[in-house]
Amino acid sequence: MENLIIREIGLKLTQAGRLKASPLCIYGSEIIPESAVPIKEINRCIANAIFDLSVNKNINSVYIGNGVLDGCCPGGQAWFGYKPFLPMLKYFLSTGSEDFRGGAAEYLIANPDLSEKQLNSVGRITPLSNYIVIRKCESVDELDFDVKSFLCFGNSEQIRNLCSLAHFRPKDSFTIQLPWGPSCSSFVTYPAGMAANGPKGSIIIGPTDPTGNYWFPLNYLSMGIPYEIAIRMAKDLDESFIIKRPEIAYPEKRKSLIKRE
Repeated sequence: MENLIIREIGLKLTQAGRLKASPLCIYGSEIIPESAVPIKEINRCIANAIFDLSVNKNINSVYIGNGVLDGCCPGGQAWFGYKPFLPMLKYFLSTGSEDFRGGAAEYLIANPDLSEKQLNSVGRITPLSNYIVIRKCESVDELDFDVKSFLCFGNSEQIRNLCSLAHFRPKDSFTIQLPWGPSCSSFVTYPAGMAANGPKGSIIIGPTDPTGNYWFPLNYLSMGIPYEIAIRMAKDLDESFIIKRPEIAYPEKRKSLIKRE
C-alpha cells in the first residue's frame, strides 16, 4: 500500500465512514482541467457547489480561478485567495452599515472591529495555482496529482469514526480542529493549507457557518483532511477498530435515548 492512488484513498475513506457522498480531492492546476465544470455554473455559493459535486453522480470535477470568478460569491473568491476581502465585509459579518448592501448584516461577530481582527488573524490566503480543482476521488487513477487535501461529508457517527481512525496513529492529541470561517474555508482553505496563519497539518471539521444551514443537510458534517493524514488513515484502516471491531464502530443494537421529564 505504499503507492496508493487517489481513487484508492477515496475508496478507503468511503469504506471507513460508510459514506454515501463521494469523497473529494483538492489540488491546483495551471490549466483548466478537462471535463471540469466552472463552479459558477453549479452555484454562486462555492461551498454549496462543492457539496453538490459530492452528491451529484453526473459531475466529476469543478474548478475556480482566474477568468472564471465572475458569478461566484465575492467572499468565496477571497477565501480561495483570488481576490482581497471587501473592506466593508467587517460590517456585513457583524452589525451592518448603511453604506454597504443597504445595512444588511449577518450578526455572526459582535462588532466590526472584532470582525476585522478575525479576518486579519487568518493571514494571507494563497491560491493553490491558477485554478483550484475539486474532484471526486473515484475519477482519479493517476499517481502524479499534487493533491493537497481530501474532503468527506457524512453524518455525525460517520465523521466520529473517521476522526477516531485519524487518531489511530496520532502525531499528537490535537490534530483535529473546528475553526471559525465560512463553509468554503472549512472545506478547502484550511485543510489545503492555503491560509498563512491557518492550522497546519490539521483535520478541519465543519462547517461552523450557519448561513449555509438552508442547503447543508441537518445531520451532516464536513471533514477536510490534509493529504498526509488521509494516506495514513487509508493505510491504517485494516488494523483499526473499524475493521477489527465493526460492532463498536457501527453497532446494530443501540441503547435507546431516555427522555427526561
